[in-house]
Amino acid sequence: MEEKPPELGGVWKRVVVVGGGVAGSLIAKSLQFHADVTLIDPKEYFEIPWASLRSMVEPTFAERSIIYHKDYLTNGRLVVSKAINISNSQVLTAEGRHIIFDYLVIATGHNDSFPKTRSERLKEYQAEHEQIKSADSILIVGGGPTGVELAAEIAFDFRNKKVILVHEGSRLLELIGPKAADKTLEWLKSKNVEVKLRQSVDLNNCSEGSNTYVTSSGEIIKADCLFVCTGKPTGSAWLRDTVLKNSVDSFGKLKVDENLRVKGYKNIFAIGDITDVKEIKQGYLAQKHALIAAKNLKVLMSGGKENKMASYKPHSPKVIVSLGRQDAVAQFPLTTLIGLVPGLIKSKDLFVGKTRKQLGLDPRIVDH
Repeated sequence: MEEKPPELGGVWKRVVVVGGGVAGSLIAKSLQFHADVTLIDPKEYFEIPWASLRSMVEPTFAERSIIYHKDYLTNGRLVVSKAINISNSQVLTAEGRHIIFDYLVIATGHNDSFPKTRSERLKEYQAEHEQIKSADSILIVGGGPTGVELAAEIAFDFRNKKVILVHEGSRLLELIGPKAADKTLEWLKSKNVEVKLRQSVDLNNCSEGSNTYVTSSGEIIKADCLFVCTGKPTGSAWLRDTVLKNSVDSFGKLKVDENLRVKGYKNIFAIGDITDVKEIKQGYLAQKHALIAAKNLKVLMSGGKENKMASYKPHSPKVIVSLGRQDAVAQFPLTTLIGLVPGLIKSKDLFVGKTRKQLGLDPRIVDH
């Protein structure tokens, strides 16, 4: 095992990371040989989120994309619990544990209700796969990247299924440019996906088991299977009664400075989707946050001056939305592409091997 470098005064600084998603897992891994690291997460695993839709049509894919925290956090402490409160020097968990920190990193992303164990999560994918396999018609609500990618995965793998995508916006993928949205709509239609724009579905008044849904325009849709792919709230509700309650903006984001520290705090960082950084919330940007914050923590822990810390510059959008296993639509700052070329970049492996490698794991091996 690699040895920890001697820190200032021979004492390792205590770094607590709350949230084991894209950003939290990477910063914990990056700091584990530079500090006394504790990762607090309600799950025993990290899941690569952009692989989740492929796992619904191919459950074995999840065996590489759902990773035990202990597999990459070999020199840190894992606390499988929810954080429910923080003070200036401690985090309180749902089990009543007080975990002391010198530095705190908040990386709680979005609210997700995932099961605690890896095996339960794999079973969920198996159940969703069976649901898709046995359905003749599938309704997807939400035409952002998640809804579009799920519709494309099902249309590509199950060509005899009737797939209906309902989106309340005037075009798909509103976070990116209209050209990319138009190309995506054409691709979906070419795969016989029925797309209904400017409509919503009243999910509160669906009678269970009837498989009948009514859109805002009064249209009746029959579907054997429903997937709701609308946005999830930011995971900041737990901060409302903590010392950081005034650091959360009206959108539920934590206000950070250019070094990714929570504004007004010298020893508390925030990274990933929970931050108010003005950019589209994407996994690869959360990874960039983690690496910048890790660098800055190393500067501070070694007694370096604050002016040596790195600044994070928001990135202009670079978005790749996979369309099944071969194609994708990509928007780069100067061009928009659709088809096999952007598909080669993302769609085959969905960056799973690359993400595993970044965590120090074999890109190919299935975890057990």
